[in-house]
Amino acid sequence: MDANLREVPRICDKIARKEREGKTFFSFEYFPPKTEAGVENLYARIDRMASLEPLFCDITWGAGGSTANLTMDIATNIQKYQGLDCMMHLTCTNMAVGVTKEALKEAKEKGIHNILALRGDPPVGEEWKAAVDGFEHAIDLVKFIRQQYGDYFSITVAGYPEGHPDGYLADKISYEEELANLKAKVDAGADVIITQMFFDVDLFLKFVKKCRDAGIMVPIVPGILPLMSYNGFQKMTGFCKTAVPPELSEALEQVKGDDAAVKDLGIRYGVDMCRKILKSGLCPGIHFYTLNTENSVMAMVDALGFVSSTEAIRSLPFRKSTFDPRRTERVRPIYWANRFKSYLFRTTNWEKYPEIQWTNGAARMFLDPPKENILNNVDATPEAAKKLLEHYGELDSIAAVQAMFAKYYSKELANFPWCEKDGLYEQASLLKSQLLWMCKLGLLPINAQARANGIPSSDPVLGWGAKNG
Repeated sequence: MDANLREVPRICDKIARKEREGKTFFSFEYFPPKTEAGVENLYARIDRMASLEPLFCDITWGAGGSTANLTMDIATNIQKYQGLDCMMHLTCTNMAVGVTKEALKEAKEKGIHNILALRGDPPVGEEWKAAVDGFEHAIDLVKFIRQQYGDYFSITVAGYPEGHPDGYLADKISYEEELANLKAKVDAGADVIITQMFFDVDLFLKFVKKCRDAGIMVPIVPGILPLMSYNGFQKMTGFCKTAVPPELSEALEQVKGDDAAVKDLGIRYGVDMCRKILKSGLCPGIHFYTLNTENSVMAMVDALGFVSSTEAIRSLPFRKSTFDPRRTERVRPIYWANRFKSYLFRTTNWEKYPEIQWTNGAARMFLDPPKENILNNVDATPEAAKKLLEHYGELDSIAAVQAMFAKYYSKELANFPWCEKDGLYEQASLLKSQLLWMCKLGLLPINAQARANGIPSSDPVLGWGAKNG
């Protein structure tokens, strides 16, 4: 079975399926980087983390709607190329009703089925205020989405185990009033609650029980933020007014001058938190706030045993897109295995796989290689072209190209012009000696598939599909 249920687009339905099956899930949150290079790095990181098959991921909406367009683009690309359903944050801050309506329309057109409805934070240094002709509270946004789109979107809202920083924690309303507001959001149409970060598990579990006593019965998913640095922790807990248990504070003070020790503490403490939460039986899964990093979160996922180290977790040999027309895809040509992003891009509007098209033998692709460096023909900025030259060397002859192929097969090169994934595919690694032999003969394969028969579906390299296959 597909671990992240790609054929089920709404997160509330995915969670319900996992609960019926008695299976724990996990998910990741990311935020839009400020630079183009940061965005590219984020896509690469998500690609690596997607291999763990989280149930979904989400992408934040910058303070004051500052990253609205980028948030939409990243959410769309995650679904199209990374094969994860993405929940897009949508806030009330600086958002007139017309702008909200356009954002929801675009989200639906791009196959996004999941929205995290928030009031949102104001831009840094400003007080929060509703936009002219805008929504004032998250419940207004929830009601609007339901009125406009019915059940198309799965709507998630935020829960605050300790109280909202601008509500109960600011002495503006009582804790009971906050619970009443949360119930009102659920009654208005919210399907799932994901909580603000916390570090006191007992306090969180009391929050869940109080929600149930108040009649809030939708799934409540704990938001877990791994402790990654001393200064970052102090800043974040101060901003969110988060309670820090004395034992954590004391342990942190002992290692605050050692960055590696702080991260190790964060992983251990986070894993203990997750185990205690899951043992309670009150929550169906864990949502990780990644802060766009991977090492600590992936270490926690590994320590919690969320991903089998001995069985395949792929339902197919490739990762399906969650862009709606692709959800039921079952077959892809093997010659696109290493360039799946190009394949998805080029075939976006194809209703069926095309028949093979033959071209003119005199076309440029069949001519002798150019005498100059073939990278000179690459459409890239001067800086990027310089980096390519440093990475691949002077590719001014067939022998030079053969040498580059050999380095890639031998894992001396981390990436390769004909392969979008960094590093040699595990399946291709099984053929290393044969690939190097072919390279010496002047045959340069850009796709390779191991000849195998009778391999169990649980094999971590060649396996895919349901168990016992």
